[in-house]
Amino acid sequence: MTILTLIRAGLILGAVIFVIMLLLAWRKNRHQESETRVWPIVAVGGFASFCDTLGVGSFAIMTSCYKQFKLVDDEYLPGTLNCQSVLTSVAESLIFLTAVKVDPTTLIALVLSACLGTTIGAKIVAGWDRQLIRIVMSVALLIVAALLLAGQLKLFPLGGATLGLTGWKLVAGIIGNFVFGALMTVGIGLYAPCMTIIYLLGMNPLAAFPIMMCSGAFLSFFSAGSFLVLNRVNTRASLAVAIVGPIGVIIAAFLVKSMNMQVLAWLVTFVVIYTSFTMYLSWKKDRQITPIS
Repeated sequence: MTILTLIRAGLILGAVIFVIMLLLAWRKNRHQESETRVWPIVAVGGFASFCDTLGVGSFAIMTSCYKQFKLVDDEYLPGTLNCQSVLTSVAESLIFLTAVKVDPTTLIALVLSACLGTTIGAKIVAGWDRQLIRIVMSVALLIVAALLLAGQLKLFPLGGATLGLTGWKLVAGIIGNFVFGALMTVGIGLYAPCMTIIYLLGMNPLAAFPIMMCSGAFLSFFSAGSFLVLNRVNTRASLAVAIVGPIGVIIAAFLVKSMNMQVLAWLVTFVVIYTSFTMYLSWKKDRQITPIS
């Protein structure tokens, strides 16, 4: 049995356990959630899953739409978002594990480092100032975007065609993903930083997809499971996106697999710029509502 087979088995087993937990929770809460407007949630969730597969992320899209149209109560929003991302992440992982032949050692090392970063690193970053992290990451990603743009304009060589890391590059990737996993606990997404470091270390941009998707999938099992146990989830909304999300994933994955390397590099650049901008907006918004002492 190969390492990739074990990863696929772990993803499928985790998905089955999650679906059972979600169905049991829905059976318990279905009457009190009968007023939930499913079709708008399906539309938002399908589109967000499509964007998530491109590396843009889905939480920001779903959060803004849910709040704007009052689709999910704020009290249940974090748990609902986490549950809605599970099957989407699993579908993304299974598709890209098959489509992209990433070096197994690199894949396992970076996925494990992100998971360890979320569990162990969370204790380290828990006391950090979220606003400071946001503005630092926003500026850092903007600088990286400038480097990516310069590379695209052939001002200096950047990126590569390899599907694995060795030596100091592998160590750098492990450390980077550990940090990014830890930062997820304070609301900093994994996708854009992960895509960036993989590209900067000379790998094929496509290699980022199975790495970041598998990281997100395994992390989502634990986060979503915790919210279900606490019963802090709109299960009707979660089931709706659990069904439609993988459809959006399949459509987007087909587009990604058909892109050439140059188009993928531009996609990475766009994702990094977009993430930098959204982090700045989050920092600015919280800065305005926080009273100055």
